[in-house]
Parts: sequence; C-alpha cells; structure tokens
Amino acid sequence: MTKFDVIIIGAGRATNLARSAAAKGKKVAIIEKSAFGGTCPNRGCIPSKLLIGHAHVIRSIKESQRHFISAKIENIDTQKIFDTNNQFVNSIGGIVENGIPDEVTIYKGEASFVADKVVTVNNEQLTAETIIIATGARPRKTIHEKVWTSDTLFPLHEPLPKSITIVGGGFIGVELANFFDAIGVKTVLIARGAELLKQEDKDIQAIFKEEFSKNVEVLFNTEVKKATHNEKGFTLILKNEKGEEITHETEAVIEATGRIPNTEDLKLENTKINVTNRGYIEKNEFCETSVKGIYAVGDVASKYALQHIASHEVVYLGKLLFDNHSEPLQYPYVPHAVFSDPEIGSVGITEEEAKAQNIEYVTAITPWSNSAKARSTRLEYPRTKFIVDPNSHKILGCHLIGPESSTIIHQVLAVMHIDNDIKHLGNMMHIHPAVNEVILAGARAVMKKLK
Repeated sequence: MTKFDVIIIGAGRATNLARSAAAKGKKVAIIEKSAFGGTCPNRGCIPSKLLIGHAHVIRSIKESQRHFISAKIENIDTQKIFDTNNQFVNSIGGIVENGIPDEVTIYKGEASFVADKVVTVNNEQLTAETIIIATGARPRKTIHEKVWTSDTLFPLHEPLPKSITIVGGGFIGVELANFFDAIGVKTVLIARGAELLKQEDKDIQAIFKEEFSKNVEVLFNTEVKKATHNEKGFTLILKNEKGEEITHETEAVIEATGRIPNTEDLKLENTKINVTNRGYIEKNEFCETSVKGIYAVGDVASKYALQHIASHEVVYLGKLLFDNHSEPLQYPYVPHAVFSDPEIGSVGITEEEAKAQNIEYVTAITPWSNSAKARSTRLEYPRTKFIVDPNSHKILGCHLIGPESSTIIHQVLAVMHIDNDIKHLGNMMHIHPAVNEVILAGARAVMKKLK
C-alpha cells in the first residue's frame, strides 16, 4: 500500500488543490478516470459558450433590419465552427495535466474506496490522512443510447444534423437550442412544463419565454414517452398536456434534463461517508464529510451545479488545509447566468421565494430604455428587477434580462459582497449613457419604496 499525505479523486478544478499541496511539500496523488480539467472545459460550459459566440454574431446579422440595415448571411461554415471547437476541447486535457507539478503522482484510472482512508486504483491501494473527493456529476441516463447529452455532444465528430430536438427547458437546453437554431439546424425544444427556466423569477421567465419562442419552436407541457432510431434518425412518441400521443421525427436528439452525482462507482458503502437519498455526498460547513479528513467539493456534494461554486470551494479548501484558515465556508450570494438569447444574469432570491419564505420585501422592475446605450440595441424587452429588504435596504435579489446581463450583474454583486445596501447603487455616479445605467434606474425605482 502506497502512503500519501493527500489523495485527490477527480482532476477538474481540484487540480489546483494538488498544486497547493505540492507547494507546501506534501506528498500528493491525483486520480482521474477521464479527461483532465473536468466537465467544464471538456464537455460543459467552455465548449458550449464558444459555440454561443457564433450564435450571437449570426443573430446580430439576421436581426440587422432592426437597425435599418439590410444584411444577409451568405454562408455559415458549420464544419469550421465545430472543428475549431473540437480542437480546443481535445487540447484542454493535456494543458491541465501538463500544469500539474512533477511532485504530484498521477493515476489514470477509476478510484474506489476499500475503507475510510484506503482507495484502490488500477489494482493498487493508496492511503492518506487527507482525501478530497471531486468527481463531479453527469447527465441522467438517456431514453435511447444514441441520444446525445451535454457530455457526449462535445467534441462533435458526427455530421451536423439537419434537424435536432432538445429535451429539457433548463439552462443547458435553452443555450444549446439557441445555438443550433441560429446556425440553421431545424430545432425543436421540448419542455415538460408550461415555462422555461423554472428557477428564474416569474417576471424574467415570462419575458424569456416570449422572446426565446420567437426564434425556437418550443413544445410546452410535453413528455417524451418513447424513442426509436434508424438510419434516418429518431422517431419520438410525445405526450402533450391533453394526453394525446404525437409522433415526432428528428435526425438528432439531445437530452438536457438534469445531472446526477458521480458517487456510485466510489463504493462509498465501504466507508462511513454519508450520502443523501439522491446520491450527493453530505458535508459540513468546512467541506468535510462524515469521515474526518475526507472532504468533498464541487457537483458531487453541492446543491449548486455551477463551476464557479466548485472553484469557490476549491479555493476555500486550499486555505483551510494548507494556509491555517479556520473559518467555515460561506455562500453569501450565489450568482448565475443563462447564455442564451435573451441572456439572463441573476443573484439572490426570486420574488416567489421571498413570498414562500414570508420575507418582507419591496420590488421594482424597470426597462432599460433609461440608458441611451441600452436603447441603441433597439430591443424593447430588457428589464432590471430588484428585490430589497425595506428595513435594512439589503438587496435580496437582482435579476436582469438583456444583452450582457452576465457582465452587468457583477456591479450588483460587488455591492452585495462589500456592503449590501441598495442606496450605494442609487447614489453612486454612473457613466452616462453607459449600459450600467440600467442598474441606476432600477436602484432608484426601488429606493422610492423603502421605509
């Protein structure tokens, strides 16, 4: 049995912990069964957002008439788009692996527990007093083996289909649907409920649904009951809200209906590590599992399936283990974005959550037309919504829908983290007529309702 000071299972964001531990003179092992770098750069947010950049340009050209400009697209080189994306995806694992210090021992294989502090990989047993589990999550099992998921879509080596059906009305589904529709693939999105992006504030949901549906065909209140495949593609049997069965033909299908934690192959039953009924590892406010010295970070143990949460936890754990940090981990304000068309940026609670938690609040939703720079987009739908505590003046939530919302939201985030008071945003000087004046207008609108 080989003894280490630190064993890390999963070479995504947790590779930073391997570097930190090695820098402190620790004997470190890192185990990875797939591509180094994890889901985000190989199969998730990075390749998908690179594709969305193309969609943004295409939509700008298609919608140029809004600016009294006649323009047309003569050709979309989809092969070049995917070749470029694939080239990046294929390189990222090597870049991450090469960045791991020579002092770190790399094991390429599947890790499983023999006991609390004993791990086996490639028929070799390893032990350490500190073990970090960072195995992430994966898409749920698909209805048919030839259905793609966000994990199996990248890198795309198959010919681009002429038609595609995407199952799932969450952020992965709407982002991929926006891209495929923009590049000219006949795209249909199937949503199980009556809305898209059910985690968003209802006002934002309604705007998104209206605008998104102008480009992408969406079948609401629809389920996939059966899928068959032949050389021409898929035949889906759908069931709508009336209980009617509909036959739907499509060349390709992507399922984006949620993810599950990668825990079952770890053989946690050989340990005293507790997991939830959904398979997530339970951890305390120090990212420590029910076994002292074994920690879990990222999607395998988090209610937030967000890369920046995994990064936040990795940074924290590095300080806790190697820099004598002793404070519990905090998640004060967790932001997220939806990189579709429209784009959404959000932080904090929705108005519906405020009502459900019986929280006193005031709210205001304001158009972006107050900003000349925002008005220059000639879009009428963009909005800012604030939810504020009328007594403390703390921002409870902020929700944006409009171009570059994922960037603009950071102005609100900064104030929330430093000194959460809406009056800072309403009283600070904003460059005129920058787009960020949409925050100023929203803040001043809600300030009028404060006690």
